[in-house]
Amino acid sequence: MVKFGPSGNGDLFYAQKYKSSLDAPLWLKNRGLTAYEYAFSRGFNISDFNAKLLGEKCKENKIELSLHAPYYINLANPDKKMIDKSFNYILTCIKYLNTMGATRIVFHPGSCGNMPRKEAFELLKLNMKELVKKINEQKFDFKFYLCPETMGKSQQLGTYQEIAEICTYADYLIPTLDFGHINSLLQGKLKKEKDFEEIFTYLIDKIGFNKVENIHIHFSKIEYGGKGEIKHLTFEDKVFGPEFEPLARVIKKLKLNPVIICESRGSQAEDANEMKQIYDNIKEI
Repeated sequence: MVKFGPSGNGDLFYAQKYKSSLDAPLWLKNRGLTAYEYAFSRGFNISDFNAKLLGEKCKENKIELSLHAPYYINLANPDKKMIDKSFNYILTCIKYLNTMGATRIVFHPGSCGNMPRKEAFELLKLNMKELVKKINEQKFDFKFYLCPETMGKSQQLGTYQEIAEICTYADYLIPTLDFGHINSLLQGKLKKEKDFEEIFTYLIDKIGFNKVENIHIHFSKIEYGGKGEIKHLTFEDKVFGPEFEPLARVIKKLKLNPVIICESRGSQAEDANEMKQIYDNIKEI
């Protein structure tokens, strides 16, 4: 079953006088949504008590909860101390998964810095293998997915091909396909069903249908320039893409069951609802 929801809380949530993310699960349920992504974007700023309570409220309201790891993770950093910090951020996130009853962690894999892209990616691959080793040593006794995200700027690592390669390192690694990011890197070339289907076909060949079937998706329209992503937009924008309907048709055609998180600028819940309506109105293909 495809699940739709927002990343964080949008303008409408706060305009209706809600203040706490603890109110989000019931609010989302009442809007017909079934997913929610809680971001540790600037660090771990929630108490264990509230983390557990948020997880309980998500379960009570049948909301699929995912977590976004801190933005400053960079597994291509040449500084060993900084790499260790990135490892610890991800390990801490996994522990929060258990506390909150969530199953997925999204994270940004890294950036090139001053290195050539090929060299930076080789370093990223080495550190991803080391991360997998550290995770396996922990012997976590609960199921989870670690979901490296496709990125939208030319200096960031995370094309869908790069993400597919690092997702071969462990069964619990599945991609986060951010189609706004991919479209930004491709300079607006995601337009037709075949453009989206080519990406899924590549991933199925590389990592197998089982992973792709349960893939994590971020979706929003994004303004881009020559170097990729500039800023997130809303579905009201008519200049930049991508559009959701061709992607929805491919998801239905391939019989996928992703979690789809909307990252529109301030209207993420409303646009998540629009995506759900578009998907639901497509007849079986």
